[in-house]
Amino acid sequence: MGIRTELCDLLGREYPIIQGGMAWVATAELAAAVSEAGGLGLIGAGSAPPEAVRSEIRKVRSLTKKPFGVNVYFLSPFAEKVLETVIEERVPVVTTGAGNPSRYVPKIKEAGMKILALVASVNLAKRLERAGVDGLVAEGMECGGHVGEIATMPLVPQIVDAVKIPVAAAGGIFDGRGLVAALALGAKGIQMGTRFICAAECKAHPNYKRAIINARDRDTVVTGGPSGHPVRVLDNKLAKAFAEAEKRGASVKELEALGAGRLRAAVVDGDVENGSVMAGQIAAMVSKVETCQEIIQDIISGAEKTLAALRQVG
Repeated sequence: MGIRTELCDLLGREYPIIQGGMAWVATAELAAAVSEAGGLGLIGAGSAPPEAVRSEIRKVRSLTKKPFGVNVYFLSPFAEKVLETVIEERVPVVTTGAGNPSRYVPKIKEAGMKILALVASVNLAKRLERAGVDGLVAEGMECGGHVGEIATMPLVPQIVDAVKIPVAAAGGIFDGRGLVAALALGAKGIQMGTRFICAAECKAHPNYKRAIINARDRDTVVTGGPSGHPVRVLDNKLAKAFAEAEKRGASVKELEALGAGRLRAAVVDGDVENGSVMAGQIAAMVSKVETCQEIIQDIISGAEKTLAALRQVG
């Protein structure tokens, strides 16, 4: 059983599935479990200091011998130091988000590592291809957390047509049907976040997982637009407070203060009313907690069934 693409060859993985590098959520335990199951597990560095990230890297290596990666978040005050740490540790794959990693590409490549950059526009995709990244993750606005302005369906084929390097599709993908759709759009694989929050190996608070499992189709909203960093979350007291603040024209500083520490409150402390419950629009499709092995095998078997059904069309 398997669907193999050049993304598998690039990352040294069995399946073309990348687990999203979600801050506070994507810990060593989740990354290791995804990699053990044949996908590419990622540690989400978020705004963690470099030594905390180093500790997670070493923990992953104690749990699996399979390739894994670290997602570096460029809005973090520690981003440069974290990247240096990741290079020192010779992590097989680096993924980047919320910024342009171009000036770091030579060092990463010299260390024998692969780099995939998250993009939400064609222009950035072209620029990063010229900079020498190995692949791209084209993420549509259906995703959880920080969002761009273009949906996955129109974004992915535009980026695929604009570059020659492998592209993974992200945003709004839940199962094998989503993988087949991504492949049909020209992507070589997928990145998923929300479904992996409800993986058995994920250390997110049970309240956070329960909120996703109980979500309905229209339960996500986008907050923080005026700050320049819009975020998709499940609607709750915090989201309503953001909406009210934005309506009265709150300053960027006020909005940033309102959001400070709220993701940790939801993921670690389980405060799903006053915390930031980041989740994508597919949250309503998540109905249970499963192991990473079960999630990945469900995606692959579902993709194979979908492809078989399509062959019967006409």
